[in-house]
Amino acid sequence: FFIYRRSSTKRIRTATMLASSAAVRLLARSASRHTSRLGAVRCMGGLEAYEDYGKACFTGAVADEYLQKQGASGDLLKDPSWTKTHSDVVAAAVLDWATDSGANTFCHWFQPMASSGVRHGQTGQVQNKMLAFNADNQIEFDFKGKDLIKGETDGSSYPNGGLRGTHCAGGYLCIDTSSPIFLRGDTMFIPSAFVSYYGAALDEKTPLLRANAALNKQGCRLLKHLGLDVSDGLGANIGLEQEIFLIPREAYYKRPDIQLTGRTIMGKDAPRGQEMCDHYMAPLSSATPALACMQEIQDECYKLGIPLKTRHREVAPNQFEFAPLFGLNTTQIDQNLMVMQIIEEVAPRHGLTALLQEKPFNDVNGSGKHNNWSLATADGVQLFKPSAINAACNNETAFTVIMAAMIAAVDEHGDLMRMAISSPGNDFRLGACEAPPAIVSCYLGEDMTFYLEHFKDGKGKGEYVPGIKTLDLGTREVLPFEVPAEDRNRTSPFPYGGARFEFRAVGSAQNVSMVNTVLNTIIAEKFGEFSDRIDAGESANDVARDALNKHWRVIFNGDNYCDTAQQELTDRGLWRIDSGVEAIHTLTSEKNTKLFEKMHVMTKEECEAREVILHDHYAGTVEMEGLTMVDMINQHVIPSVKSAGIGPLSDLEAAVGTIKAALAEIHAADSSYKKAQLARVLRLETMIDIRAVCDAAEEVVPANLWTLATYKELLFLDSHVDAVPSEEMIYEE
Repeated sequence: FFIYRRSSTKRIRTATMLASSAAVRLLARSASRHTSRLGAVRCMGGLEAYEDYGKACFTGAVADEYLQKQGASGDLLKDPSWTKTHSDVVAAAVLDWATDSGANTFCHWFQPMASSGVRHGQTGQVQNKMLAFNADNQIEFDFKGKDLIKGETDGSSYPNGGLRGTHCAGGYLCIDTSSPIFLRGDTMFIPSAFVSYYGAALDEKTPLLRANAALNKQGCRLLKHLGLDVSDGLGANIGLEQEIFLIPREAYYKRPDIQLTGRTIMGKDAPRGQEMCDHYMAPLSSATPALACMQEIQDECYKLGIPLKTRHREVAPNQFEFAPLFGLNTTQIDQNLMVMQIIEEVAPRHGLTALLQEKPFNDVNGSGKHNNWSLATADGVQLFKPSAINAACNNETAFTVIMAAMIAAVDEHGDLMRMAISSPGNDFRLGACEAPPAIVSCYLGEDMTFYLEHFKDGKGKGEYVPGIKTLDLGTREVLPFEVPAEDRNRTSPFPYGGARFEFRAVGSAQNVSMVNTVLNTIIAEKFGEFSDRIDAGESANDVARDALNKHWRVIFNGDNYCDTAQQELTDRGLWRIDSGVEAIHTLTSEKNTKLFEKMHVMTKEECEAREVILHDHYAGTVEMEGLTMVDMINQHVIPSVKSAGIGPLSDLEAAVGTIKAALAEIHAADSSYKKAQLARVLRLETMIDIRAVCDAAEEVVPANLWTLATYKELLFLDSHVDAVPSEEMIYEE
């Protein structure tokens, strides 16, 4: 283990040491206390550093060890009925595990709606000690099955769209057995669904669980028709790529807009941006705090059993990405929420602030959360992998039929896919050459498109075998190697990527439960419709051909950023909803409420409530931004202009009145939908014009009189952070 430090007179090289991760964190925090700058840290790896991986997660070998002490085994958790038959057994095992790990508190951990960008961790919880106080006033541990499987809270104080009120406030929490219990610090977290007294979903998770059930039911039906009898069920697996920004903490404190809204609502571009693509996948420099911060984030995640495997720089300055391995959708979403919380909590220890919002900075890329989505049977047969599903079904066109259902689902329900990504921050990303446009198409690649076209036209025979090609660089040192026949299309909203689809337009700050609820529901409906027609006597291949002929228009393998291509796709009649507010409104269309009711995912009332919640969330976000802009103009921009004696003073003073008038109009609107429509105009038209005035002021005011942190100070850790602090060695023998 080597630590290099440069003082004013010399460079010090330590002796070779093997350091623990705790020493690295201690070094980072010590540096942060002085200058918030971490020096170069390099350490040799070893599996010993990961011996605690997953020990804070009650699943697998960890659960089996403690359940065996109660006369059971880890297999008990595979059947959700344990909540009815063995809840006390599991509770006793969980209590032993928790107390052995130093925990003494528990909570039911749930996902209120409309949390993105405003609620830390995007979850709700009430933490209770696992203690009882007996008649002799002595303390003893107390945690029973009834405490584990169910809780209660106030359902009216969370966004609920009218499903709850102060006079009818009951909200109930019930353990989600698909996602493991975990520990963090002294607290045990029990992933839970959150519903009203009448069973209406008050959270993000409940509709997803229902969509999983619909997918399982209809998917198993279709697979049986294709030749595979699935006894253990079918599910969706996802992998979520999480993009973030890391900025200096001291600069964060000089930006009220970032502090209160997560993004800059004004700010002149720095002379340098991402023009040279120099940040993308560049080395993670140990001369700034970013690398040590990312290492600690991964370390914390590993303890929770979160396989956060990948880290790298992204395109924009100070932009980074983490990516885990694939897993069950409910577990992966729970873990992603915890990843985002950990990111926000670890960053300040390194003198940084993490920004999860989709578009924190103007004129550089925003952040997304690519939702890689695949379907598989419980024993691992992947439905989107042609060789695997065809072999399992002993049917050379099984994959073809499944793909036809998927294409039909995307074409028919592209509006719902657009609705699912309509977070406030995504308004600034979609179609901006950093995320796909708001036109929903599907990329398959020329190889598969050629096969499916011949299949639908009755010209081709046999199964689809993905092509490969060989690249020969003409060198002795690098031998010829194979690559897929298809290139990557990063402009497509929903490209096929070999055994999976990637929903690329998802926003970085989102809870992706609705995204995956929609994907599961729309494919479940098509699986069901295909099965109904096969039950009625049609062949699976004929049903697939008919679907492909009807929905062929949704396939597009070209450049989605191209204006000509976007017009072509619009002319084809594909779903194009440029406004996130209008996309949210489609949730309550007759087509969509019937879909959700038919698949038993959401009732019409739940859809209507959710639209109100999402529109209120949008309008509330814009109101915070508008009020923050007023404060920044009054408290920072105007005083700086007056001090400098230069700048658009009268325009700035007029801008304050314009924003206040727009906010008053929003407040006077008679519906959540109308409020959101007005808020979108304020945000994407009025405030953008006013931003230009503020940025013009920044351009002419001398730097010593400008009181807000600039893009130059916010976005360039590599060139604006001291390489190393003056600090003594910190190491362990």
